[in-house]
Amino acid sequence: MKFFVLVLLLVLQFFSNKALSQSEEGEFGFNGYLYDNSGIAITNSKGLMKLTNSSEFSYGHVFYNSPVRFKNSPNGTVSSFSTTFVFAIVSNVNALDGHGLAFVISPTKGLPYSSSSQYLGLFNLTNNGDPSNHIVAVEFDTFQNQEFDDMDNNHVGIDINSLSSEKASTAGYYEDDDGTFKNIRLINQKPIQAWIEYDSSRRQLNVTIHPIHLPKPKIPLLSLTKDLSPYLFDSMYVGFTSATGRLRSSHYILGWTFKLNGTASNIDISRLPKLPRDSRSTSVKKILAISLSLTSLAILVFLTISYMLFLKRKKLMEVLEDWEVQFGPHRFAYKDLYIATKGFRNSELLGKGGFGKVYKGTLSTSNMDIAVKKVSHDSRQGMREFVAEIATIGRLRHPNLVRLLGYCRRKGELYLVYDCMPKGSLDKFLYHQPEQSLDWSQRFKIIKDVASGLCYLHHQWVQVIIHRDIKPANVLLDDSMNGKLGDFGLAKLCEHGFDPQTSNVAGTFGYISPELSRTGKASTSSDVFAFGILMLEITCGRRPVLPRASSPSEMVLTDWVLDCWEDDILQVVDERVKQDDKYLEEQVALVLKLGLFCSHPVAAVRPSMSSVIQFLDGVAQLPNNLFDIVKARENVGAIEGFGEAAESLAEPCSVATLTFTEPFVSHGR
Repeated sequence: MKFFVLVLLLVLQFFSNKALSQSEEGEFGFNGYLYDNSGIAITNSKGLMKLTNSSEFSYGHVFYNSPVRFKNSPNGTVSSFSTTFVFAIVSNVNALDGHGLAFVISPTKGLPYSSSSQYLGLFNLTNNGDPSNHIVAVEFDTFQNQEFDDMDNNHVGIDINSLSSEKASTAGYYEDDDGTFKNIRLINQKPIQAWIEYDSSRRQLNVTIHPIHLPKPKIPLLSLTKDLSPYLFDSMYVGFTSATGRLRSSHYILGWTFKLNGTASNIDISRLPKLPRDSRSTSVKKILAISLSLTSLAILVFLTISYMLFLKRKKLMEVLEDWEVQFGPHRFAYKDLYIATKGFRNSELLGKGGFGKVYKGTLSTSNMDIAVKKVSHDSRQGMREFVAEIATIGRLRHPNLVRLLGYCRRKGELYLVYDCMPKGSLDKFLYHQPEQSLDWSQRFKIIKDVASGLCYLHHQWVQVIIHRDIKPANVLLDDSMNGKLGDFGLAKLCEHGFDPQTSNVAGTFGYISPELSRTGKASTSSDVFAFGILMLEITCGRRPVLPRASSPSEMVLTDWVLDCWEDDILQVVDERVKQDDKYLEEQVALVLKLGLFCSHPVAAVRPSMSSVIQFLDGVAQLPNNLFDIVKARENVGAIEGFGEAAESLAEPCSVATLTFTEPFVSHGR
């Protein structure tokens, strides 16, 4: 018995020494007992790492137990390294994508301050972008987050201390023969092989992905020239992390090898563990097999012929249901839209957002340019109610609203037809086309245009329309650079004097008012808040929140403008505006102060849109004590609860014979 115990100890010592030796040499492959899990991650004896499961808002980490010595040279230069792994992302909800996973190099074995959902288990709201993180990661993301400037919901990015990628690309690979780019759907339920290689001499980090049945492509998907030495310590841990949100996916690592100063060993695909079977698809296959075996050939042929005749008839004739008759003038034939957009070709694609893709088209009957939006409508809302609401908004007619011409319903899909705006959206001129900068007169005109359109929605139509998604991407420009408010995909209607019956928080990060995030109830005041942010954004030429701002005081736009008010409020103005001969300091200061007024944290303090129009037109003046009112946002708790008494914080002013008495009335309905 003692002899057996002695032999067992020697064997364990042998494998321990071997593992340590491999770690010191910087080379290892997957072996379950050499890995450390945290969060909801698990590894099994068959060689399968499962980073996440069906749990909501969770994260999972798997790290190699021993640190890797990345720096051996006296000058502290990071050594070359190479790693390859096979991963798979499996969606747990039909037709909905969750969040992705990341390969990470970290100072610690695990990321104790990480968060779930869009942070991929790497960072959280407070440390994202912090240079002290010393984290280098490659993300394989299946969700588009605008706060991190994600390009789409299927991309690969190189991250250094932040989820705003240093370099990113849509997931795919380049064919060796002709260099053609082939897309890869990261969440396609199938294994994908990834290579991450750093050349120390060239200071170049390459990332390559490809299907496992194909050899590694010669051209990498991403290539970033950057010295990693300032970001990595002498010894670091390597591993994987992923996270789930409300939309859940399972993340798997099927095989992994790593090597310093050389090429990682390729993975034997034939020996990879199998992904767990989807019990739902297995049941469906069994039922289908039994059904086919019991169905005679004659009945099958009969049903097939009948179905083909039905489809042919339906294709030739689009039938209006009785409840659609009242909206008939707004309905387009799918055939006309298909011809107008050349079959919805990618070459006709104008853009895409959270609610679908937008295509440019020309109606053959009238030679009229249109924009066709293919909508992914809310599945919880019936098609009948959705079309009725869209048709109601389609009756709106105002020079500063993008006109909704009609819709098309086909096979459960919805297509919205708008007037085409040749100049595109406002955010393109603010951020994506620096060579086509807007001068101040154009910016001020656009602000007044949007205010006019929003005032019409709130006060001048038979019903109150709450837009719920005011931002530069939804402000479109015509040939004459007139601003038009568009995209009513989130709009809600209610009668004057009644609260809208909605409890879903809708909108875009950075433009959502405090009371909306707490209660979920949108109102005209929450629209005014978003418009105030828009005014500041147009004037300052920057986004509402900058996670990687040069100083904490500049991170939130409203806080930065308020901090500069006492000293010189004009220092926040976009430098491109200051170079403009038409730059009017008094007018710019008015817009900045009005923007802070509209974006006040307390809804009761914000002006109505009709009051905003009077301020912009010079018919009414801002209150003399506006600075004190806006400054009070720093102690919101002392203001909230005053209700209508908040109106007494300011003194109404008058211009000429007009006395302004209602800038603080809450118009939330």
